[in-house]
Amino acid sequence: MDAYDEDSGARPGPDGSAGTRLPEIPPARLDSLTGAEAAGAADSGGADDGGGDFGGEGSSPRSKTTAEPATPVASPEPGAPLPPGMPRTGVAALSPRYQVVAALALAVVGVAACVHLLMVFLSLAPANTVTKQHGKAVEEWVYPEFEQNWKLFAPNPLQQNIAVQVRAVVRAKDGGLRTTGWTDLSAQDGAAIDGNLVPSHTQQNELRRAWDFFTATHSTDNRSLGMRGSLSEQYLRRIVVMRLYRTYPADREGVIQRVQIRSSTTNVQPPEWSRERVPDKPVYRVLPWWTVTAGEAAGGVR
Repeated sequence: MDAYDEDSGARPGPDGSAGTRLPEIPPARLDSLTGAEAAGAADSGGADDGGGDFGGEGSSPRSKTTAEPATPVASPEPGAPLPPGMPRTGVAALSPRYQVVAALALAVVGVAACVHLLMVFLSLAPANTVTKQHGKAVEEWVYPEFEQNWKLFAPNPLQQNIAVQVRAVVRAKDGGLRTTGWTDLSAQDGAAIDGNLVPSHTQQNELRRAWDFFTATHSTDNRSLGMRGSLSEQYLRRIVVMRLYRTYPADREGVIQRVQIRSSTTNVQPPEWSRERVPDKPVYRVLPWWTVTAGEAAGGVR
């Protein structure tokens, strides 16, 4: 009898006629096939008889042959060589030479950050053995760019308002000399800041820090206490001359010859419910007249 003879258990054809039974694949052959081949073989020749999960009447159930799942590719362990064809990313994608350069750059940035944090900490910490021996190096690193001011959180916060005022001797166009009145530069900064949501750093700190720099390097009788004293004088003088030229333009008022600076210190009054009483009259500290240099007098610091 032919291998393709009709069989009562064969699947019927589309026209209703009895179908033919396809040859079955031996189990040994089925086991040797791959997952995709086995699935194709199961659909074509290894399917269950009679259609469906179970055979028809009088036939025994036969399970379908399913494809084996693909074996997942394990990710490489850290430090292990990458499998061939897998792309490298990040620093690993660089050549060995540039990897060394990147590692050195990261190391330098890390060391610089640690040194900076240490210097700022030493500048804020109380006096200790390190600051006594290396205080000059700490100051040169921190001042003036990275200086920190924690007076707001001090046990005794500032309780005074200090205003910096200036007057000048101006040579007019006709050659005569005239002395101006006192100009409150701190009040000008306060007016520029008041109501300004984003005031500039210059308006807030330039004049105030210049005056703090001067008082820190001079005694109460205005004597310089070190090499930085002359630098603080020059810095403060340049700022007030620049501000005066803004207030009194040279082409209208003349050329500034000399300037004199004073501070007006007024105590902050306590609240009404407090029994503390402090004087409310301003106390002035008047500096000597300073001669303006030729470059400053010509408006070189405008």
